[in-house]
Amino acid sequence: MGETARSIEANTFQFFTRNPRGGTAKPLNLEDIAAYNAYAKTHAIGTIVAHAPYTMNLCSDKSHIREFARSMMRDDLERLQHVDNVVYNFHPGSHVGQGVDLGIRMIIEAINEVLTKEITTPILLETMAGKGSEIGRSFEEIKTIIDGVHFQDKIGVCMDSCHVYDAGYDVVTKLNEVIDSFDDIVGIDRLQAFHLNDSKNDFGSGKDRHAKIGEGSLGLQTIVNIINHPKLKDLPFNLETPNELDGYAQEIKLLRDKRL
Repeated sequence: MGETARSIEANTFQFFTRNPRGGTAKPLNLEDIAAYNAYAKTHAIGTIVAHAPYTMNLCSDKSHIREFARSMMRDDLERLQHVDNVVYNFHPGSHVGQGVDLGIRMIIEAINEVLTKEITTPILLETMAGKGSEIGRSFEEIKTIIDGVHFQDKIGVCMDSCHVYDAGYDVVTKLNEVIDSFDDIVGIDRLQAFHLNDSKNDFGSGKDRHAKIGEGSLGLQTIVNIINHPKLKDLPFNLETPNELDGYAQEIKLLRDKRL
């Protein structure tokens, strides 16, 4: 993965810890991980993002799904202990009709069960668009989860440009206000990664459909404003746009040329 990232001039990347629509993971290859760690150090690859599978729902209304989610998170974090300079990002979950308060309590309980003092990889809650019964559509919901976690030094946030816009945070015309609001509610020090995506939806739609950079309702200038924002510019930025490798290379070049 490191070689692929460098082939398109990337200095960070995101990868799924296992099948994103399932639960299976490849056998751990410690030699391969050690080779990556050495390669990343030599080629200045910065913080990378390990993304949990979409099927991981810590606040499902079904106990076996919740337990399966906990076991996946536990296994992912144990495996990531071998990887240098990595953060673990996951979608908080969907309460599927149980209510936000109960869903948040379930998420907190799961994190506190799985996250131990031995774990060194930070875990990040992703800001969500608010589709269906998703939790994490507001900074207040994210903050409530963080406040309930025992190991405060190991919990952070990954912001997604498409998600926050679809959730009703106007990063197009009020980026400074949105970032200041996040800082006031959650704390900018909690923000450890950023997903750069344009949106196929209108503002506040709550639908979560990503678009290529400059081809959606956010527009190129908004993305440029984000990567140059003084409170954001040093974060690892990851693309989740609907692209193949050559498309990502073009977007990386486009945005690198727009860096101040």
